Amino acid sequence: MPFDSIDRRILELLQDDGRMTNVDLAERVGLTAPPCLRRVRALEEAGAIRGYHAEIDAATLGYPITVFAMVSLRSQAEHDLAAFEAHVATIPEVRECHMLNGEIDFILKIVASDLKSFQDILMTHLTPAPNVASVKTSLTIRTAKALPGIPIRNP
Repeated sequence: MPFDSIDRRILELLQDDGRMTNVDLAERVGLTAPPCLRRVRALEEAGAIRGYHAEIDAATLGYPITVFAMVSLRSQAEHDLAAFEAHVATIPEVRECHMLNGEIDFILKIVASDLKSFQDILMTHLTPAPNVASVKTSLTIRTAKALPGIPIRNP
């Protein structure tokens, strides 16, 4: 689906504030409410908008530790990759899982309440998982930039 400048502006505004009312959104993009709502629904149906969520502060909710784990597998056969992805999907503290190209097969973003709980996740769920050859971890010290979404530009 080709996106025009109004669609891109709608995406930009909703990415910044997903709770914005349709009336406010329509006003900011220069439309009346009904055509604006039709555009938003079309963007949802096209898959450009996959959902709406609240950004939660992890530390406030008891997860002050963020760790990135670089995982290498013994086999990169598709069924082994899929099995690993299915395994990490069952670990709630694994918030992101990305398959990589290169020496490392996956990078995981993991949150934990403390270092002991992270160690438990590592020793109970990651290193003994089938097909895992190695796990290297890096504990975050601070986050300098964490923007949700993507940059939206008009062509």
